[in-house]
Amino acid sequence: MNSDSNHRDAENIVSSHSVFGAPCWVSLTSRDLPATEDFYAAVLGWQWRTAKLGDHFRIALADGVPVAGIAGVASLWQMAVAWTPYFAVSDADAAASRARERGGTVAVGPLSFPPGRAALLADRHGASFGIWEGALFTDWETWRKAAPAFIRLHTRDAFDAAIFYGEVLEWATEKPGCCEVRYEANEVVLRSEGEVVARITSGALEAAPDPTIRPHWQVHFSVSDVAARVEAAQHHGGTILTQDAHEAVLRDPDGAQFTITSRGER
Repeated sequence: MNSDSNHRDAENIVSSHSVFGAPCWVSLTSRDLPATEDFYAAVLGWQWRTAKLGDHFRIALADGVPVAGIAGVASLWQMAVAWTPYFAVSDADAAASRARERGGTVAVGPLSFPPGRAALLADRHGASFGIWEGALFTDWETWRKAAPAFIRLHTRDAFDAAIFYGEVLEWATEKPGCCEVRYEANEVVLRSEGEVVARITSGALEAAPDPTIRPHWQVHFSVSDVAARVEAAQHHGGTILTQDAHEAVLRDPDGAQFTITSRGER
């Protein structure tokens, strides 16, 4: 690679410091890596490459753009099979400390994964999420527009959750580049640079918190044809939980739940 290419790549690298608070990656823990690869290749058209972390890890590519990570370590590390969103932070240790102080838990880390540091946390209602400090993939805007479309937290109390994440991830602060938070149509909506990147929902306005809800982050992947992707999921061992013209909630053969959303819907 020549010096001009190196210079362009350096210019394209975005740090978590400049997009702090925004979702910056999604990762899936799986029991059966080859089966997981086959399923998502068929349903979402992803290609794969080996990750630097080793044989148990893969990077999913959509039209050559890295969009998600797969870790085939659910059985090895006794972890749940699930999709997990990661949020950019300027200081992983400080963010983990803020989560603990506000009733959250730190399951793993923060640990060094060059070129950055990561931790796996849970909010005070039990929803799992990750944080990342360091360099992000090159061509950040391409990643944002490729997948996922956005993430949504289903929880018992949207306002309480928004306060927790806002304080941990520094949403709606006076710092330049912070995420904006607004209440719209019974949801808390998070925007980064004007784009909707996350939603928090707990039901109708003024409704009492529902103790039966298992709080969790749901990852939405954008597709051009929901019906066709649903059919592909069924043919490859997936389960359809709900479906309408614009969206479907699916479960992969390993049990991980995710949503496919018509492209352009946020």
